[in-house]
Amino acid sequence: MSLLKQADLAALNASMEERSPQEILRWAVSVFGDRLAILSAMQQAGSVVCHMASTANQRLPVLFVDTGVHFQETLTTRDRISKEYGLEVISLVPELTMEEQTAKLGILYLNVDGQLKCCDMRKTQPLLQARGRYDGLIGSLRRSDGERRSNLPILAIDKSMSCVRVNILANFEDHEMRDYIDNNNVIINPLHLQGYSTIGCNRCTTPVMPDEPKRAGRWRHLGPWAMYCGINPTDVRRPESEAIDLPTDLVDRLLGRKVDFAI
Repeated sequence: MSLLKQADLAALNASMEERSPQEILRWAVSVFGDRLAILSAMQQAGSVVCHMASTANQRLPVLFVDTGVHFQETLTTRDRISKEYGLEVISLVPELTMEEQTAKLGILYLNVDGQLKCCDMRKTQPLLQARGRYDGLIGSLRRSDGERRSNLPILAIDKSMSCVRVNILANFEDHEMRDYIDNNNVIINPLHLQGYSTIGCNRCTTPVMPDEPKRAGRWRHLGPWAMYCGINPTDVRRPESEAIDLPTDLVDRLLGRKVDFAI
């Protein structure tokens, strides 16, 4: 095993800046092989990533955290993605149902501390069930999402999952997203057409007004103190000091020490 630090990825991240999402996807497949998966919440960016993988004939597994309180539209989108794009969607579920959780702990999402605990139980902990199964996770975060994602690295260490997050859409602008969706007839969660700029659990997500920030509809009842659930480590902390242990041959491939992986 070898230690991989975020600083080790600096030169590689810089080289990725001018690459297209599809090029970064191909690079990730060449490096991580069958230890690579897609992470999607079945929002439009995740649908775009799934479409790119499908059209490139990359049958990568898709990890979907089913919190048990998703909108039906989200679950329908998940099922369509799996069937029409030919991708295996692996649904990860919390230990407790929402009813069991509420009976045991009360309604957690009514205050900020409770929201963080609820998101941890229903989103982060289920994802951790897949820890050790994958060395790379392809995400759909974008810098144009703003706020803490404005300086999102394309490659980021995820210490909790002991893997590398590959944000292939980091540089994908809003107009590029719209064009890609329209030109490729991408399967989209219908809630996006009903005023939802981002989509989470049905208890804590509302539509947004045209002049509001994109994430204004998430935990609106908690005010500006709640914006992220914590499932994406770069939302809650900067990765500069993060480090993980990975197989030495993988680190060599990742950093191009033995083979020049041309994109």
